Amino acid sequence: MSFFTSLSGMRNAETSLRVIAHNIANAETTGFKRSGAQFADLVATGNNTDPRLTPGIGATLAGITQDFALGPIEQTGRSLDLSINGSGFFMVTDPVSGETSFTRNGRMEVSVTGALQDSFGGALQAFPVDATGAPTSAVPANVIIPMSNAAGAELANISINPRGLVTAAFNDGTTTPIGIVALANFAAPNGLRPVGETRWQASGDSGAPAFGNPGSGSFGQLRSGTLERSNVDLAGEMVSLLAAQRNFQANARAIDTATQITQTVLNLRQ
Repeated sequence: MSFFTSLSGMRNAETSLRVIAHNIANAETTGFKRSGAQFADLVATGNNTDPRLTPGIGATLAGITQDFALGPIEQTGRSLDLSINGSGFFMVTDPVSGETSFTRNGRMEVSVTGALQDSFGGALQAFPVDATGAPTSAVPANVIIPMSNAAGAELANISINPRGLVTAAFNDGTTTPIGIVALANFAAPNGLRPVGETRWQASGDSGAPAFGNPGSGSFGQLRSGTLERSNVDLAGEMVSLLAAQRNFQANARAIDTATQITQTVLNLRQ
C-alpha cells in the first residue's frame, strides 16, 4: 500500500510542477491570472473502522484554483490600452462563432472595418449611447468607430474616459460618443472556464455574468493608456517550484525505502 500512497504523492507533485511552470511561462502575459493546485488526503475507512487505527492512502487533486487578484498596472501611453482598476472583465465576442468570452487584457485596436477589438480579433462589447453619451440600451453590442463624420471630416483619434465612454474625435474638431464599455462580474469568478488567450467563459460554477458600467457599483473604473500585467510573483513561484521538487523527491525516496523493506522481507522468507 505504501507504494500506491507514495505514487499518488508523486503524481500530485508533478501536477503542481505543471501548474507552477504554466504560471512562470505567463509571467509577462498581459491580463494573465496565476493558478494554484489544491490537494486533499485520501483515507481508507468504513463504518466499523476504529478511527484510531485509520491509515491514510495518499492524496488526490482537489482542484486548480485561479487567483484573480489585481496585477501591476503598467503605463503605455496608448489611448486604446485599457486596464480595470478593480473588479470586472471586458466582454469580447468572436465575429465568426458569436461566442462571448471575458478577459482582463485591455489591449484594443481598430480593425479596417472600424470595429474596436482585442489583439485576437474579438469584438469589444459596449452599451449604445445617444448624442449626449447617455446609454440607450442595457444590451451590449459591438463597438463600431466611424472613419468619418457626417461632414466628411476624417477620424483623428479615439478617447476612453474612466467611466468607459468611447468618444471619436474628427479633424474638424467635432466629437461623437460611440458607446460605454460594458464590464461583467460573476458571483464566483473562480468557476470561470479558461479557454486560452487570457480569456474565460462562463460556466455553471461561475454563474451568469452581471453587466454594468465602469465605475458604478462594484465595477472598477477604466484607466486609458495602461495595461494590467500578469499577477504572477516570480519569487513566490520559484519557492513553490523548489517545494514541489522536494515533495517529488521525498515520495520517490519513500518508494525506494518501501522497495528495500519488501526485498528484505522476501530475503528473510527465503
